[in-house]
Amino acid sequence: MKPHVVRRTAGLALAVILIAAVVGVRSGRLFRSTDKRRPSNLTVFAAASLSEAFTRLGEVFEEQNPGLHVSMNFAGSQQLAMQIEEGARADVFASADFRCMNDVQGHGLLASDPRVFAHNLLVVILPRSNPGRIEKLQDLERPGIKLVLAAEAVPVGDYSREVIENLSRSPGFGKNYQSGVLRNVVSHEEDVKAVLGKILLGEADAGIVYQSDAPPASAEGIRSLEIPEASNVAASYPIAVLRTSHQPWAARRFLELVMSSTGQNILRQFHFAPLTP
Repeated sequence: MKPHVVRRTAGLALAVILIAAVVGVRSGRLFRSTDKRRPSNLTVFAAASLSEAFTRLGEVFEEQNPGLHVSMNFAGSQQLAMQIEEGARADVFASADFRCMNDVQGHGLLASDPRVFAHNLLVVILPRSNPGRIEKLQDLERPGIKLVLAAEAVPVGDYSREVIENLSRSPGFGKNYQSGVLRNVVSHEEDVKAVLGKILLGEADAGIVYQSDAPPASAEGIRSLEIPEASNVAASYPIAVLRTSHQPWAARRFLELVMSSTGQNILRQFHFAPLTP
């Protein structure tokens, strides 16, 4: 073979090797870069009453999506809405009412319309020792009773006042029932867990919480009074992906889990009402 042919062949081979190396490096960089951009954390803002149920849903989600961690922020829905509107980093918002969700939507921060994923009912809880000697709902009006409610801006606080108003229009309660009960309110708490805490500590005679937050009848320290269905309030819980989410695909997947039969069964286990009766 002639010398110039050898040099040309060797040069061609070297060029092929270099091109392959460059392509390989670029491919490797692209893969690693994409891998780095792949979300590793999903942040869910959820109403305080969802603490136990959503903690379990987060565990199931992590099992289904290895390498993806779920961070939960539980607080009153009104607090979460304010944090989101002020720029807090979050991917999903699950509220205990539409008022707080609509506030966030009004700021253009939802990626799509919210979807209802659960319902909840309310119940009156008392310390096991029952210092106020409360045996029926009418007793909440009695002077000297110390009643704890969530603040009116909190979903459960708003629902509680609606229940009291409904009872005042029911037979056996009287037109002055609402004003009498509200005069007995000694504390306005920031979320439902704070109301529960006051009763567990014996700092009040009664409180109103969601049935999902009321300990089982066998639990020490608490007893409860059911609210008649006609006067109770079925709280609706909406959920939505936030427009500012850094990983909308993971946020949508979490929402799908909540709406799935698996998610709904978990919510039932924590005493949330099913989506359809």
